[in-house]
Amino acid sequence: MTIIDYIIITLKLIVGISILNVWLIQPQKATKWRGGNAKNIFEEFRVYGLSKSFCYFIGFLKVSLALILLSSIYFENLAIIGSLGLAALLLGSIIMHLRVKDALYKSFPAFLFMSINLFIAYYSF
Repeated sequence: MTIIDYIIITLKLIVGISILNVWLIQPQKATKWRGGNAKNIFEEFRVYGLSKSFCYFIGFLKVSLALILLSSIYFENLAIIGSLGLAALLLGSIIMHLRVKDALYKSFPAFLFMSINLFIAYYSF
């Protein structure tokens, strides 16, 4: 394995575990990154004008894609699905922050993780 392979594995771990943390461990936690003045993930979706059902749907997609991304450490052919799928959802997160006129710093985690996923995808082709 080359140094880039180790970097890609590390990035997959960072992104995958972080997404799982946000959606499975800390969805009820208030953070400075949440849209508007939301105190939890459900309030954040409400700020964006989205339903609780849609929140569950996006959560399912993000958790599934994070698990696919983590699985791609062993099954490399899954990397494109996980990384591009998460990149698309994270782009949606950025658009939602912009749509409700959040301060730009609130979009930073989504922008950073989208960029990392695009980097992973680039090296997975």
